[in-house]
Amino acid sequence: MKTRTLVIVLGVALAVSVAINLFAATAAFTALNAQHRIERRVDGPDHSGRRPGPRELVAALRPEARGPVREALRAAGLRAHPDFKESRQARRDAVAAAAADPYDAARVGALLAQSRAAEERGRAKLEADALAILATLEPADRAAFAQILNSRSKGGGGRGEARAEKR
Repeated sequence: MKTRTLVIVLGVALAVSVAINLFAATAAFTALNAQHRIERRVDGPDHSGRRPGPRELVAALRPEARGPVREALRAAGLRAHPDFKESRQARRDAVAAAAADPYDAARVGALLAQSRAAEERGRAKLEADALAILATLEPADRAAFAQILNSRSKGGGGRGEARAEKR
């Protein structure tokens, strides 16, 4: 066997070995992480101060209410998506404008204001849809699902809460 062929074979063997090890490590991490989540659910409610996500709130509903609520949430998300997309784009544009030479503070400020306005429009749509969903639920399900009004967007970084506290 030639040296070049041997090097290629050993390189492929090394790549396969690394891939297998990465797969095994990822599988082990996923299994351990899933086990911890299951144990936390079995142990009781989460007292860490973390807010439940929409999936957890839907899971707390009666089985016959879950499907319609899940579909309504999906429709609400799709309806608000363009506003959040516009908000992210305006924020990216603001970052690019802030880094540009010459620096135009008025343009950066206008882009940030545009980003905030788009985010607020999206949040208003989500909240209006959440109210409509709550109106369709039985009292017990409504009590379990009402926490949806307490959530904030993942991309918001808590900006909504910071503004609310300053008022």
